[in-house]
Amino acid sequence: MKVSTDACIQGGWTPIESDVKNILDIGAGTGLLSLMLAQRTNKCLIDAIELDEDAAKQTQENFKNSPWNERLHCIHADAKTFLFDKKYDLIICNPPFFKNSLLGDDAKRNQARHTLSFSLEDLTNVIDVNLCDNGFASVLLPVTEQKQWMKLLYKNAFTVSHQLNIHPSKGKAANRIITVCSRKVFTTSHKDLFIRNEENNYSEDFEKLMRPFYLSL
Repeated sequence: MKVSTDACIQGGWTPIESDVKNILDIGAGTGLLSLMLAQRTNKCLIDAIELDEDAAKQTQENFKNSPWNERLHCIHADAKTFLFDKKYDLIICNPPFFKNSLLGDDAKRNQARHTLSFSLEDLTNVIDVNLCDNGFASVLLPVTEQKQWMKLLYKNAFTVSHQLNIHPSKGKAANRIITVCSRKVFTTSHKDLFIRNEENNYSEDFEKLMRPFYLSL
């Protein structure tokens, strides 16, 4: 699986409260978000659950070779049915999101990018069951799917505390949105991030956010 810029932004931007101890990464892929959160924290324990066997093996290998391997744990299982042994202070997910798009020939890519086996309703249920009372969940979605996500959140008594609108470049509309939700009541903090500026170079805000993770910035 390729590393997406949007996922990197999610891993670098998602707020982590000082009292966070346990983090769950749903649909970990190759472990990118878990690794980024491990880099940003000192003591947090991170569980990464991944359904695809090959991706889970790659995640395990990536965790093993990282400086934070003692705090990272990969679970090869279906998040919809797996019984976790704890509640989580932070849940993060970059879910499959092309609900109405045409399917391609690659079954694994379809599973990763389309809501074939893990819908937004499924994600809502997994978060509701496994998030602690004072916890937060960070979800990255395209604009269209994010509207559906907001309806599900309010239906299940969640409030959005932070929202980041990701724009490909200055002057273009946002095409991805990160929402951070909780059972607490918040006034939503809205922010915009432009990946590229008018000259089509990385923006100053993007470089500042990604510099700890990108070798070339």
